[in-house]
Amino acid sequence: MPAATVHVMAGVITDKRGRVLLARRGAGRELAGLWEFPGGKVEAGESPEAALARELAEELGIEVEVGAPVMVVPHRTPSRLLRLDVRRIHSWRGTPKGCEGQGLAWVQPEKLGRYDMPAPDLPVVAALLQPDHCLVTPLPVDDVAWLAALQAALDGGVRRVQLRLPGLEPARRDALRAQALACCSAAGAQAFVNGDPAFAREAGVGLHLPSAMLRMCRERPVGADQPLSASCHDEAELEHAQALGCDFAILGPVRPTASHPGQPGIGWDRFEQLRARSSLPLYAIGGLAPDDVATARGHGAQGIAAIRGLWPGAQA
Repeated sequence: MPAATVHVMAGVITDKRGRVLLARRGAGRELAGLWEFPGGKVEAGESPEAALARELAEELGIEVEVGAPVMVVPHRTPSRLLRLDVRRIHSWRGTPKGCEGQGLAWVQPEKLGRYDMPAPDLPVVAALLQPDHCLVTPLPVDDVAWLAALQAALDGGVRRVQLRLPGLEPARRDALRAQALACCSAAGAQAFVNGDPAFAREAGVGLHLPSAMLRMCRERPVGADQPLSASCHDEAELEHAQALGCDFAILGPVRPTASHPGQPGIGWDRFEQLRARSSLPLYAIGGLAPDDVATARGHGAQGIAAIRGLWPGAQA
């Protein structure tokens, strides 16, 4: 018998100082003591928006206007499939208080990660704080043109870049990588070098693990203060990425891609199934572009990762 699906709404409530409201699960409740975005279950015949407004009135004593979606996080437990549907609260009236005896905390966004939360809430924190797209660089043909395209992507708002330079002669690779890292640093973008732990450790930059390298790792290959990501294709790889302490993973391909001709994509249903087993932030990859971010968020993704879809002048 398939596990029951429970639809839960949660709201991102902010005050005039930009702080986010968290509620603490009370004694006697499942996961007591953990902090979460306030909300509750959708009842039969109730719209998601009405359910969220009702729950926040009951729990916090406020009237709200429900705003735009943040993301939907599927999360599987042994007994059920939880769908955490998170919306921004456009406006609210009243003074939030713990009407059910729960603790409340107003938290600066950058400090949300300090609070112990249930697994489904963790990707929501990432969605609020981190970029919704990640550029994976294509193989350069002309280095000057490649650097110009990278700079154009950064000027266009890209703030997370995976530098993937396979097969280049070492001197050319090193020179191009150094210039690319300088461009990313100047733009305030987070850069990850692909598959070169020694260089990442020496340069103090992020490291991205291709799936084959991920499977061989038995311990985190860079320091805890250095960003780490990985490419994943199945549940075992996602579990290993989480065990290594990866900051996020790239999962797919969702759709067929020109870079992997003849390989079918896993599709959004399979992406969701894998998403439901992990609390890591996950970028969907494979035939995706910025217009797909909202769809990706609706299936639990942090956003999209792409080569052609984010590379200026390329065909998606």
